Amino acid sequence: MRPTQSELGQVDPAAMFEFQKGRAIVYETDAETSCLVEMDEEPPHDLNSEAVDVGLAISMMLDSKPVDEIHVMRKIVIDGSNTTGFQRTCVVALGGLLKVEDREIPIQHVSLEEDAARKTGESGMTVNYRIDRLGIPLVEIATAPVIRSPSETEKVAYAIGRILKATKKVKRGLGTIRQDLNISMERGALIEIKGVQKLDILARVVEYEISRQLTLLKIRDELRSRGLHENELKEEFLDVSNVFQETSCEVIKGSLSKGGTALAAVLPRFRGLLATELEPNLRLGTEMAHRAMFWGRVGGIFHTDELPSYGITLTEVEALLHTLGAKDEDAVVLVADYPANAEDALKAVVERAREALKGVPEETRGPNPDGTTRYMRPRPGAARMYPETDVPPVPISQERITRIKAGLPPMPDVLVKELMNSYNLNRKLAEQLMDSDYLPLFETILSKTKIPASFVATTLTEVIKSLGRQGIIVEAISESQIEEAFLAIDSGMIAKEAIADILTWISKNQQASISQAIEKLGLKMLSSEELTSLVERYVREQISLVKQQRHMAFGKLMNMIMGEVRGRADAKLVGELLKSKLEEAMAKE
Repeated sequence: MRPTQSELGQVDPAAMFEFQKGRAIVYETDAETSCLVEMDEEPPHDLNSEAVDVGLAISMMLDSKPVDEIHVMRKIVIDGSNTTGFQRTCVVALGGLLKVEDREIPIQHVSLEEDAARKTGESGMTVNYRIDRLGIPLVEIATAPVIRSPSETEKVAYAIGRILKATKKVKRGLGTIRQDLNISMERGALIEIKGVQKLDILARVVEYEISRQLTLLKIRDELRSRGLHENELKEEFLDVSNVFQETSCEVIKGSLSKGGTALAAVLPRFRGLLATELEPNLRLGTEMAHRAMFWGRVGGIFHTDELPSYGITLTEVEALLHTLGAKDEDAVVLVADYPANAEDALKAVVERAREALKGVPEETRGPNPDGTTRYMRPRPGAARMYPETDVPPVPISQERITRIKAGLPPMPDVLVKELMNSYNLNRKLAEQLMDSDYLPLFETILSKTKIPASFVATTLTEVIKSLGRQGIIVEAISESQIEEAFLAIDSGMIAKEAIADILTWISKNQQASISQAIEKLGLKMLSSEELTSLVERYVREQISLVKQQRHMAFGKLMNMIMGEVRGRADAKLVGELLKSKLEEAMAKE
């Protein structure tokens, strides 16, 4: 795919960046899930009318004003995620307000977009995409730049999520809601962090980005205090392969053996700064490495702030510095790859060094699971958007607006109160349920079982979240498996206390059934006879404790018994049986 010029002859920098990668794209299709439109072999059909209605409903719940006529635009995207080379998008409403605690957050616009193809893998310079997801309607909600803190970012995201879930028209689960964060600060730059999937790391993402920008500003000030001028950062690279002819560094050795080269550049007055940590496990040298990897298609870089290491000896470092004529306050960056790749990589490093002298470069970054970020591409410009000529405009009639308004669902606060009243839940639990992806499942389980609502709600919110914090991949557990686990509790197959162990096992054995989990974990409920015998044994073995503490022995005995039968007997039943057996034992004295 290739970038195209806008009507004004401009080329979008983000599109040019993707083009520079030189990647080949392979699309995977299936006749069951793909059509000629998705393969870009047939013109697009009209806008999905139901999707427009949902977008308008969400807009009205945000007090956003529907446009008189929807016009579809093309947004250039040539990373391969869309077969056409662009994504279709359209504004359905403008303005609006979102209430978050004591604040009103302005809404800029509500839009509809088409989802992209999903990446299924990559090898070398080839990327594979499957187009079964392509064209699924997305709703985009843009807030005004008034969010003041990391914690408020998270609160706003949850408030938007509640509005979406209240419609009961949106898909749930990891990856179905993606946050794009635009973060800027005084003297810093506007940074877009693209596609944060987990809401509970949003605050951390913002905190880390603020930390990164503040540290980059300190680096800028330090470089200026050292007297560095931009004209000193030159694209002058030297082949230093002779320095590493006998090296033990596997990366350099492997590159040289394949006809590659070891190319190096001096970064004047940068000594000690490349090792400066910007956010956890991310240093300025790491940012330079990311640029080198993208533009030069190399595996990474070496720099003297981290050497000797990686098999590179102190003697080789000294020879490298001497060969380049580096001064005490200089840093040296080294790349081992094919000559053209190594040169492109070092050009990217020098460009990033120039940006460091200016401060914080504007760019698009991608999130890591721990809340840190990585370089993705330059920020897109206005040249990426132009009118879609294949999809006719859609007038929005007053009759349509009236019909949608009449069918609007209750607002989130009303739904929370309904949950509290209908299921006797406290506010905290009801709000957690609203913020989770499991509200429909909660209602399904209660319609099929007699399990207390508070236990079901606690499991679907606090228990599952706790498992996630322990490293359990809770996204791997299907809703049908969770439902099956509750049905097993309702039928008496397992105790309520076993559900965390069951879900943990299922997350690691995704194709298994709940009955298989029960068998493998040995969680089958004890029979009445087995449980009675076990309780009698504990009372008999601890009779001296019973004689000494009488009724006070109940707590200790209960803990002992539950430690053995946890997940195989109902705690309430165990308690009743133990009380009875204690009374019998004390009566015999």
